[in-house]
Amino acid sequence: MRGRLVASLALVALLGSSLSEAATRVRVVHHGPRTKVVVHRGFPLRRPLPHVFVVAPRVRVRVVPALFLPAIVWAPVVVAAAAASELAWEDSQELTGANGWTDFTLSADARGRKLFIEVGPGSVRLNFAEVVFENGDTQVVDFTEQVRLPGLYLLLDFADGRKVDHVRAVAQAESETARVSLRLLT
Repeated sequence: MRGRLVASLALVALLGSSLSEAATRVRVVHHGPRTKVVVHRGFPLRRPLPHVFVVAPRVRVRVVPALFLPAIVWAPVVVAAAAASELAWEDSQELTGANGWTDFTLSADARGRKLFIEVGPGSVRLNFAEVVFENGDTQVVDFTEQVRLPGLYLLLDFADGRKVDHVRAVAQAESETARVSLRLLT
């Protein structure tokens, strides 16, 4: 009887340590409420937009879209590297695959000539981006829900130079986690 008790306690201890090891590997993902993508009057894309998890902007948006320019369908151009000496602004957003489509805004408040998007680590499915300039002009870039592998891509080239107030994007991680970074060069 005593031998069975000792064996039972040893088994419980063994199972308990296995369960605690498994519990340390569990990743907790906080899901907020999902909502429809909210767009302003004149938004140029006419397709159904996904329900999204909204990430609150880290900085208050200063300019709201006033005039939507004709949408651009994105033709991805991979670039080798962006010159660090010309960097005017950079920010990124971590995406979690469990959250699905995510609506996030990155505040730039900087002037530049070229805007790049970097994907990675992880792959990302991109829906659209809204680039809002200081005067309220808004350029929507339609990614047509294409999956992008890690890399640095040219997003927009405005050779005359523009002040970008913020960039709003809707994307989802195609891997467990992924990162989307935006870089504005002078």
